[in-house]
Amino acid sequence: MDEQLNEAPCGFLTLSDEGIIVSINQTLLKLLGYRLDQLLGQNINCILSVPAQMFYQLYFFPLVKVEKQVEEMYISLLSKMDEEIPVLLNARRSDHEGVPLNECVLMPMHKRNEFENELLKTKKEAEEALAAKNKANAELEIVLQTLQKKQEELLDLNQQNQKYKIDTEKELELARKIQETSLTAPIQNEHLEVESFYKASSDLSGDMYGFYQIDSHRYGIIILDVMGHGISSALVSMSLHSLFQRLISIGFSPEIVMKELDHHLHDLFQNNDEARHYCTAIYFLIDTNKQEIEYINSGHPPAFWQDPNGIQHELFSMTPPVGLIEGIKFKTNTFTYTKGGRLLLYTDGVTDPLGFNHLQSILKENQKDSLAELKDRILKSLHHKEHTYHKNDDQCFILVDFK
Repeated sequence: MDEQLNEAPCGFLTLSDEGIIVSINQTLLKLLGYRLDQLLGQNINCILSVPAQMFYQLYFFPLVKVEKQVEEMYISLLSKMDEEIPVLLNARRSDHEGVPLNECVLMPMHKRNEFENELLKTKKEAEEALAAKNKANAELEIVLQTLQKKQEELLDLNQQNQKYKIDTEKELELARKIQETSLTAPIQNEHLEVESFYKASSDLSGDMYGFYQIDSHRYGIIILDVMGHGISSALVSMSLHSLFQRLISIGFSPEIVMKELDHHLHDLFQNNDEARHYCTAIYFLIDTNKQEIEYINSGHPPAFWQDPNGIQHELFSMTPPVGLIEGIKFKTNTFTYTKGGRLLLYTDGVTDPLGFNHLQSILKENQKDSLAELKDRILKSLHHKEHTYHKNDDQCFILVDFK
């Protein structure tokens, strides 16, 4: 990196498609409080907040890959002292000797944010005060003129609401039982042991998973997270469930499974953009004879593969979420495994309260625990964190032991 760029008044870094930091200038290093050797060759996630990590996977990477550039994207960096630093990001995609790289310029926005927030806050407070005053005056006139009539209407409406509430709760409870019934039971045989956890943030969940024994030596494991929460996301997840259950049970490749899920979502919402939903998903096809794993991660948080020696590998997303962009080409990744390894898949509702690194630590520190014991430790950590963290997302994870 030349001297002028290295000391430029703005941050600069270069990223590979895998999110690895290829180069970074001194200006950005000083802003973050790191040395060059601490960040060079690391994944960009190490300097991104948890929301920024998801934003990077869901928006930045797909956009820069398709459009070849990104302009004025707002994200937050994390300094070495865990301080959030808001920046304005511009990027372009270029080819360096046949290798695609993403060159990024980052402008700190501390002062601008403070000024804009104060102005917006003042304006909002004034508008809310005026609207509240007008609304109160109008409501008071209506109440004074029609008090007796409204009381009768409210009593009648209250009775209707109570009946509707009871009927709705019964329907939601039935829908919840149907959704939970569709979840697969644990697997335990001479090849694999599979445990799972599933908890909705409300009555119904947008998270869904499935694991299936295809034949004597092949297994399919999938986990997905539909955008949003509640009834709409649950309906989409159940629609996807019936499709991936059929595809995986037949033994289709990860590429075909993801492609069909993507086609299904595009067909489902082709005439209604307002109702459109997308989902993140990761699918594993395991062959215990070959001791080989094929997988595709489509916009989902990285799964963790831990080999028998305790060395962990993060299986990052290489494609945008399913149903987000038409014409996506899904590429299968393959690796061989050694018996005694362990796999952890999860949705972001698990990492939000625990933190990304905390989940890795639990997996590593309890390597010799049984799968049931490891599951219990993760659940205890979630329960402990939920006392200080406002839970607003579905929670789901899958643990797999390769015997």
